[in-house]
Amino acid sequence: MVPRLQAEHDLAAAGLDAIEERLDNDNRRLTGRGDDRALVFALRDEQGRAVGVAAGYSWAGIAELTLMWVDEAYRGLGHGRKLLDAFVAEAAARGSLRIWVSTHDFQAPGLYEKAGFERMAELTGWPEGHSNIILCKTMASR
Repeated sequence: MVPRLQAEHDLAAAGLDAIEERLDNDNRRLTGRGDDRALVFALRDEQGRAVGVAAGYSWAGIAELTLMWVDEAYRGLGHGRKLLDAFVAEAAARGSLRIWVSTHDFQAPGLYEKAGFERMAELTGWPEGHSNIILCKTMASR
């Protein structure tokens, strides 16, 4: 049987999740590391609505922050730093040696730099007229 290539730009999240789980299983098998876990902190308002999130995962001695967002009404009040600090503390508690994050120059690279993250790469023209910035925080030795 020959697989057929087709565009599926509207593939449901559940379908992508199932494929990602297969990739994760391959990664676990190939590295011998099965310690991957979600790492998520949410900031909620009085009605329980999410108004901020720091989300990612830890695996194999690293953590990656893949989603960081604070609702516009709550920005500039220290909530982003509170979320980031919680993420970093939990990553450290799990034994992560480094934390990686990718952000854009129009988002909040200064937030990460003030928290001890260092710029590792800057990819210009992503999107056009801006840069994508890769940062890493190396955790203190134990």
